[in-house]
Amino acid sequence: MLNDVEICVFGAGSIGCYVGGRLAASRARVTLVARPRIAEEIATNGLHLTDLHGSDLRALPAQIRVETAPVHADRADLVLVTVKSADTAEAARILQPLLRRGTVVISIQNGISNADVLRGGLPDCVVVPGIATFNVLPRGNGHFHQGTEGELIAQDDPELERFAVPFRNAGLPLLRRADLVPTQWGKLLLNLNNPINALSNVPLLEELSQRSYRRCLALAQGEALEVMKRADIRPTQLIGVPPGVMVKMLGAPSVVFKRVAGKVLAVDPVARSSMWEDLERGRITEIDYLSGEIVRLAEKVGTTAPVNARLTALIKVAESGGRREWTGKELLRTLLAARDADNANTAV
Repeated sequence: MLNDVEICVFGAGSIGCYVGGRLAASRARVTLVARPRIAEEIATNGLHLTDLHGSDLRALPAQIRVETAPVHADRADLVLVTVKSADTAEAARILQPLLRRGTVVISIQNGISNADVLRGGLPDCVVVPGIATFNVLPRGNGHFHQGTEGELIAQDDPELERFAVPFRNAGLPLLRRADLVPTQWGKLLLNLNNPINALSNVPLLEELSQRSYRRCLALAQGEALEVMKRADIRPTQLIGVPPGVMVKMLGAPSVVFKRVAGKVLAVDPVARSSMWEDLERGRITEIDYLSGEIVRLAEKVGTTAPVNARLTALIKVAESGGRREWTGKELLRTLLAARDADNANTAV
């Protein structure tokens, strides 16, 4: 029996295709709104959805409704917005004349403020912030692979109850939190590895297995935690150890790190960050909404974030066609230099 709700995934890239595909494979009524390249890929091949635990699902082209414009969004009961953060305002502008009053909209995006942007542009809808704490890598020909552990989480709202069944049937239960903001900051903290992975140009598992890259991540996360503390933000623990403890563990010798941080290394050998994927495809990344968010928060509370500012600058260079491959030692050296220069300026 089909679920009795209509779901639209607006901006179906890697996360959107994976979540929407899992829903469709469990016989939910789903429409994917995607770029022409992805729409053609799905119309030709259907969807092939796998994960690091060996799950293997397929949805034939006839089972997938895919469009390049949200022409049928007016019939949606639920809209999952999965566009990049920089495109959120435009998504709201496109959807606003189409969605019915009371339509539930979940922002499944990186960053902190996307739901606020959507609420401003969709005042007649019920807008709920959400996050996916797992990584999805496109492998081509409609194949999307979940490469890390994780969950779908949304801020609790009574309107979400009627959508619980299709998500549960899809094997992606929609977990609900009374206040999602600490979880969003916890996810952002983990996402500070995105620029490091993108600049390493190696898979996540290989990057995290190298102490020099982990020390880069420790610098970025440690700085972020100091800034969050000044702002009275307490990020949710999303992995097996508290964020502050993880910062210390990242710098440990690899043999020690692997022994005590097994869950962190529960990563498929081919998984890479979405930021790496964006650079591969010549797209603007979400760096302004990750490391850039830490830089802005630092300014707000009267301090600096030189490590995250340097990562932001390096990704901007890579977006413009500049250097994209850094060894761990080279990247660590430039981040330490940025930190030390900032400390010297502050001391003057």
